[in-house]
Amino acid sequence: MSDSEKTTAPDAAPLDAVARLRAAVYADGGIDSGEVRRLCRLAAEEGFPTAAGRQLYIEALTDYVALQTAPSGHVSEEMARWLIGVLSADGITTDLEVDLLVNIMRRADSVPAELSAFALAEVSRSVLAGTDDGEGGVISAADVERLRSILYAFGNERSVGISREEAEVLFDLNDRSREAENDPAWSDLFVKAIASFLMAARGYTLLSREETLGRDAWLDAPSGGVTALFGDMLSSMLSNGLRGVWSAWRQPDDASSKPIEADESRIREAEAVTSEEVKWLADRIGRDGVIHANERALLKFLSEESPDIHPSLRTLLDTAA
Repeated sequence: MSDSEKTTAPDAAPLDAVARLRAAVYADGGIDSGEVRRLCRLAAEEGFPTAAGRQLYIEALTDYVALQTAPSGHVSEEMARWLIGVLSADGITTDLEVDLLVNIMRRADSVPAELSAFALAEVSRSVLAGTDDGEGGVISAADVERLRSILYAFGNERSVGISREEAEVLFDLNDRSREAENDPAWSDLFVKAIASFLMAARGYTLLSREETLGRDAWLDAPSGGVTALFGDMLSSMLSNGLRGVWSAWRQPDDASSKPIEADESRIREAEAVTSEEVKWLADRIGRDGVIHANERALLKFLSEESPDIHPSLRTLLDTAA
């Protein structure tokens, strides 16, 4: 190649906008609050139209929230509240921001329950959006999988029962979509999640959330709303799906999965907690004066196992009968 050709030959293709932004964000090997604000502003204004931009946004904010701020791997309550404030500032939480929350919960060793509850509430709000009164949105199969992904992420690889905050959000969504022809997968997720919450209160060492909340084969039957679950399908659900999970909690194969062994004071404390959670369940189910189909499915399932939960549950079960 001649000298003139060398002079006029084009340089290597310049970095694209996202690559330049990444280089600027991680210029000193980390990410500071100013760069976080810049990325949040870009997300709000432009939404990161490319996959590379979305990846940078999720990666950088996860690093800042969960991994870079001490102690690494633990999201403090203060940090969680800051993030919730940032994401809800404009009143709209996008799918990208929900994906960010899921990634943070997956990567962190510990996250406050309010962060998972916030993510669930935002998906719930998107389900109900567009209706005049914020009621009656239809829960699709895709909606259920997004809710499930959040619950999986918060549990991570640890055996973590559903929290009170999460259970409240799921009950709210169930109440507000009670007349809708929801995908049958919603019934399965709702009942399993609330049962998991009660078992955690009971003091059991639980299966992982993925094992507890996994999608069962019976859900592949034709959909038709939760009313289709009663009769033969509900019987199948109880015998093959939910009851199988419950039995794994009650009758573990090894000592490490057995109910927590404790002295008498610990046992009394666990019983007191269980009684309180049963009161919560009774209040939640009766809050709007109607026992909905999913709640009946939950109670029918629990009625089979009530001797192993707490005697005070019997009153609630008899009332719903």
